[in-house]
Amino acid sequence: MPIDALLRDARACRLCSGNIPDPIRPVLQVHPKARVLIAGQAPGRKVQESGIPFDDASGERLRDWMGVDRETFYDETQVAILPMAFCYPGKGESGDLAPPPVCAETWREKLLAKLPDIRLTLVIGQYAQRWHLDAPRKNLTETVRHWRDHGEAIIPLPHPSPRNNIWFAKNPWFTDNLLPDLRARVERALA
Repeated sequence: MPIDALLRDARACRLCSGNIPDPIRPVLQVHPKARVLIAGQAPGRKVQESGIPFDDASGERLRDWMGVDRETFYDETQVAILPMAFCYPGKGESGDLAPPPVCAETWREKLLAKLPDIRLTLVIGQYAQRWHLDAPRKNLTETVRHWRDHGEAIIPLPHPSPRNNIWFAKNPWFTDNLLPDLRARVERALA
């Protein structure tokens, strides 16, 4: 199926209707020329409302981590944004609910097959890490701490949400060691 038709179908998807909050509005950014893939969890409420991926405080932090501006980040020919679920899953006790598996099961492999030029994949959060990594460790911290184990083309990351500020404070190696490597890899991938 041509990518235009596949994207049209993905953006019209209503598989989760009745199981997630309305309005259902799939949010993703995909182009076959993209060189960096952001494999995230699912849009938050603000992103669901705007329809723009990472259009929130998490996005500001992620762009800073990557060392890119908004223009580069939202240039679909450079950066693809393909979350595990395309719609806001709703609120849980300690944050947003998990992404419904049916989204990834239905769309992920088909859309990833349309991204032949990806040089670097940023794998954000445990759900994306379970899908994309051969051997995630016992928890997110250990998986991210061993980012070098996954080669040059993939970097596991925590979610850039402000809710994770305590995690960042407890793990200074992330800012001191991982982020400079991340910025260098993003720069190489986009060059």
